[in-house]
Parts: sequence; structure tokens; C-alpha cells
Amino acid sequence: MSLVASQFFGAMNDNVLKGILTFMVIDGAWAGHLGSGGQGIVGICFTIPFILLSGYAGQLADRHSKKTVTLWVKVAEIPIVLVAGLGFWMGDLWITLSALVALTCQSAFFGPAKYGMIPELVDDEQLSKANGTINMMTNVAVIVGTLVAGVVSDLYAPQDSKIAGIVSLPIITLFLIAVGGLIAALFLSPLQPGDRSLKYNFNPFSTYIETIREMSKTRLLMVMMAWGYFYLLAGIALFIVPEYTVVLGINRAEASVLMGVLGVAIGVGCAVAGLVSGNRIQPKLIPIGAFGLILFFTLLAAVPPWMPDASPMARVALSNVSFFILGAGFFAGFYIVPLQALLQKLSPDNERGRFLGTANAVSFAFLTVAALFYWAVRPAFGDKPQHIFYLSSVLMAAGAAFFLYRLRGTGLVMGKAA
Repeated sequence: MSLVASQFFGAMNDNVLKGILTFMVIDGAWAGHLGSGGQGIVGICFTIPFILLSGYAGQLADRHSKKTVTLWVKVAEIPIVLVAGLGFWMGDLWITLSALVALTCQSAFFGPAKYGMIPELVDDEQLSKANGTINMMTNVAVIVGTLVAGVVSDLYAPQDSKIAGIVSLPIITLFLIAVGGLIAALFLSPLQPGDRSLKYNFNPFSTYIETIREMSKTRLLMVMMAWGYFYLLAGIALFIVPEYTVVLGINRAEASVLMGVLGVAIGVGCAVAGLVSGNRIQPKLIPIGAFGLILFFTLLAAVPPWMPDASPMARVALSNVSFFILGAGFFAGFYIVPLQALLQKLSPDNERGRFLGTANAVSFAFLTVAALFYWAVRPAFGDKPQHIFYLSSVLMAAGAAFFLYRLRGTGLVMGKAA
């Protein structure tokens, strides 16, 4: 429970800071400072630290108690968010972006410890359920963080220039969430340290290369790539949805409801996937999830956005966009839960931190590609950014076909994994 709570507050803070920054560069205090599709630059600042540091983080998690690592990163989170809040208070984009980079450095060190301790806390037959639960709660945190980011953004820099903003609100919000995460981490169960004789490799890329070389000897490499590829599609979707402030003519708090719908859907999908899996890992859920993503991405692009004549929040909740986002998020849970469970199960016990750290770096490499991709293609779509979902659908279809082909004959796509 403490792990779930600690992860909840960490994911929430990441999304509050990233969310406020995203809204500010789209149509807020720093609109136009990063150009059209500037939220892609924010996304790159969010992902690069994970790529550079996940190798170190994996080694740290393998050598020390994962509880100790968690406490270290939670203590570090507090001064980082204070700097971020100072950037908002001063109206300085670059200070705030620098704090976002620092916060993602902190989160990068939490990742391998967080996911690596799950197999230490539960039996193998409970891995799918445990991953379903923590993914569900992570997405609840994303929902809450996104909703909070929308509300804080509207109060910090109102779209009506005649209304004064509350410049201290971001720093207060970020600080309180960070304190909650630290308190939760204090109640984690004691865990044994890993390999005390492990010597650190200070070249993160050599760690990745060595780990990938080991993964390539088994089906684990393709499992990791299929898991990471999901983040390419998720990243693109997360850049599109905030732009519905323009597409649907809504404010940031209302747009954050759409982001919340996506988080709810992924969380429910993860929970259902965990329940369906029972005491086994069920890889047959992967193609089902991929098909659902292809279908709903296509609908998001092809069907004109529509909202009924009702109150603003009700219109957002009832819009066809919400239903399609709900469907895409639900099937995303089916896609990622079995892949994540397979990563944990197939990783060697004494190298699990490094294997999961490498997988984490790969997922954020895909997120970085998503940010660059969005920044490059966004200008071509003018006032219809939702049409980028056509590209997402094509990418999901091509990726699913490739990974299912490469995993043929292994039993992974037929539900034979124990």
C-alpha cells in the first residue's frame, strides 16, 4: 500500500508540473515562446533524463535496498519542486523547464526501484494483479494530477487577461504533493539490499548495450521493444489532447477532463487486464489491446469533434471525443499489463534493476521520438491537430504486426506464458 501511495504522489507531481507547463506554452503565460507544437519541447525535457539516467538508476536499485533508494529520491523531490514553483512565481520559463528536467531526473531513479520491488513483495502468480493495481493507481494519479494542472493553470494565468492570477499557487501545490510522497515512502516494508559487490558502470550507454545484448539471447528483447513502442503512441496522444482547448473551444480545466478520461480508461483497462489474467500472465491480451487502439485512434481522427448543448463540464464529459478516448485508454491497459509482467518475470533476479532500468530508458526514448515527431508534424495539421490520430493508428497497426510476427512461435501471443 505504501508503494502504491508513494508512486501515486510521484506520478501526480510529475503530471501537475508538466501539465501546467504544457498549458502555459500552448495558450498561457509563455504562449509562442517555444513555437507551434512547443509542448513537444516540454516533452523532450521530460524524457531525456530518463534515457540518460535509467542505467545508473538500475544499478543503484540492484546494489541497495529499493526502499532506501525510494527514500532518497523522495527527499530530493522537495527542493526540486520549490525551484519549479519559484520559476512560476517569477514568470521565468527557463527556470521552470530546468526544474522539470531535475524532477524527471529524480523520477528516473525511482522507476527501477519501484518496479523492481514488486517481485520482492508478491509471488510470481500475483505479478499480473500487482502490475494491474499499480498501473491503475498510477493512472488515477495522472488523472488527479492532470485535473489539478488544469485548475491551477486557469488560476495561475487566467485566459481572461483582466483577471489577476494567483502566482503562488503552483509552488504550494507542488510542495504539498511532494511531502505526501515522502510520508508514504516512510511506511514502505523493509527490503534486503541487492548485490553489495556490484561495481558501478558510469557509462550509462554501455549498461544499456550490455543489458540489451543479454536480452537479445531470449524473447525478452522483443517484449521490451513492444512495451516501449506503446509509449510512442501514448506520447503522441498526450500532446494532442491538450490542444482540444482550441479544437472544442474549451478552457484548460475542461481540457484536463479529457486527459482525466484517458487516465481513468487506462487505469480501468489495467485493472481489468489484471483480473482477467488471474494467477497467470496472459499475452493473448496484447493483440486485443493493439486492435482496440487502432480502432479508437481512427475514430478520434475521422469523426468530427462534437459536444451536446449543455454546461461546459457536461459537454466535455458527453462529447464523442471523450467516448473515443475512453475506448483507446481501456484497450491500452490490455496491451501494457501483460508486457510489463513479462518484463519482470523474465528478468534475472540479480539483474532485475538493470533490466528494468534499460526497459525504462527504452520507453522514454520512444517518448522522446514522440515529442520530436509531434513538434515536426504539428504545423502541417493547422487547426485540426486531432487528425494526427490517423498517423497514430497507422503506427499502431505497423508496430503490432511487426512485434506479433517477431514473437510468433514463442507462445507469448497464444497465452502460454506461466
